[in-house]
Amino acid sequence: MNTVKIYDTTLRDGTQAEELNLTTQDKVRIALKLDELGVQYIEGGWPGSNPTDRQFFEEIQKHDFQNSIIAAFGSTYNPKGTPETDAIFQSLLESNARVLTIFGKTWDMHATLALGIGEQENVDLIHESIAYLKPHVDELFFDAEHFFDGFRNNKEFSLNCLAAAHEAGADVLVLCDTNGGSLPADVAEAIKAVRKRLPEAQIGIHTHNDSELAVANSLEAVRQGARHVQGTVNGYGERCGNANLCSIMPNLELKMGYSCIGADKLGKLTEVSHFISEIANLRPFLRQPFVGASAFAHKGGVHVSAVRKDSKTYEHIEPGLVGNRQRILLSDLSGRSNMLTKAEQFGHPLQKDDPRLDKLMKELKLRESMGFEYSVAEASFELMFHKIVSGQHLNYFKLLNFFVMDAKREEDAEPTSEATVMVEVGDQIEHTAATGMGPVNALDRALRKALERFYPSLNQVRLLDFKVRVMSGAVRDTGGTASFVRVLIESGDGFERWTTVGVSHNIIEASWQAVVDSINYKLFRDDQRAIGKA
Repeated sequence: MNTVKIYDTTLRDGTQAEELNLTTQDKVRIALKLDELGVQYIEGGWPGSNPTDRQFFEEIQKHDFQNSIIAAFGSTYNPKGTPETDAIFQSLLESNARVLTIFGKTWDMHATLALGIGEQENVDLIHESIAYLKPHVDELFFDAEHFFDGFRNNKEFSLNCLAAAHEAGADVLVLCDTNGGSLPADVAEAIKAVRKRLPEAQIGIHTHNDSELAVANSLEAVRQGARHVQGTVNGYGERCGNANLCSIMPNLELKMGYSCIGADKLGKLTEVSHFISEIANLRPFLRQPFVGASAFAHKGGVHVSAVRKDSKTYEHIEPGLVGNRQRILLSDLSGRSNMLTKAEQFGHPLQKDDPRLDKLMKELKLRESMGFEYSVAEASFELMFHKIVSGQHLNYFKLLNFFVMDAKREEDAEPTSEATVMVEVGDQIEHTAATGMGPVNALDRALRKALERFYPSLNQVRLLDFKVRVMSGAVRDTGGTASFVRVLIESGDGFERWTTVGVSHNIIEASWQAVVDSINYKLFRDDQRAIGKA
């Protein structure tokens, strides 16, 4: 089986994404997780550009890696100086990285406009840079920046740049679609020309997603002979992002007959994807192929009926191969097949003629007509399911009362929110208060504060997301402020995420319903883990 080596640049190129910022410790944690996944190379950053990256290369030397090699990134030396005196080169060597990746201009416009030098001077710059650095490291890769744009504009110049890098000792010539504007046919044409000019050279690919083709272009490059693929987890990167390794690797392994990280490691892909989004404090993309929560989710009754007979009817791969799982969604579009599948997943299989099934269907459709949304709020549905099917009222406490105050005391001051909650657990009553960033946060904190004495694990729970939607058509009178609102709350505890829902004409009441379901679901899952069912 042919092998393709994966070069992850999440820690460098990925951090150029809008809203993505990583500390040195964040980067170390991600690097260790990528090592578990089995990628061959992890680009740690550009040690000559910022303190965070310099600190990373110092810190990472304290850790052992089983599968991955740490690479440092930099540019060709400043044409106004020499390799021996170049500050970037010195920082690269001081990083102690065994692998270096150097980018250079391969588009004539960039050489003359950005660097202000002639074409031959640019070719010499690439050769001298690589020749100077190569003896100091195990491997050196040359990132041919803007290669495909340069190839379209001036083929001879771009190929001369690659030839210089190859002759100087570059181990891989990485062809970069830096602007992300190339089509797969462009990639194929250019690689064929490179292989004809430099038949002994090892080819790599580095694409951006500005035309929504980064993954397609990377796969086409492999088809044309590239055996080194650069990209980022979840496709993070500048502008529209980089090639998404979470799509590239399973396509290579499962559909194209190439080995990159191996089938056993591929099963960790969803976990690693979500871990990195958590560290980056970015919400996972639900509809991301292979690893997204919706990647193998089924809502329509016809689909679910077919999937129950054979999952291949509506799934292009077995979800477990990438560490994901099949999900059956529930809504007023759902058929009985959806409900039967959910019952099996919850450990309470039902027969088609079970009267509880009709009761569930009736309750679901009634509540969704009121504005509840269970295709998203699966945790709330699971609580309702157990109440109807197994008679379990999963209420771990009883509300006696709550009071929420939201006040703004000065024009320019931030408003303050405070909530008091009185609950009963067993034969004990707890009365607490808490402040928060808004009334819902205050209510959530007050409730957990009241319950943590009885259920210490609640200190793990965090409110991750909060959405409010006014329900059109559900207006109680002519005033728009009397409309029903739906509140969706996403919570997490370090083990998993779950979403709960509440509906009321009062936003605080709807929020309370969702918060209560969130707490009850957490405690229910704790009970399941304790008996080995989670």
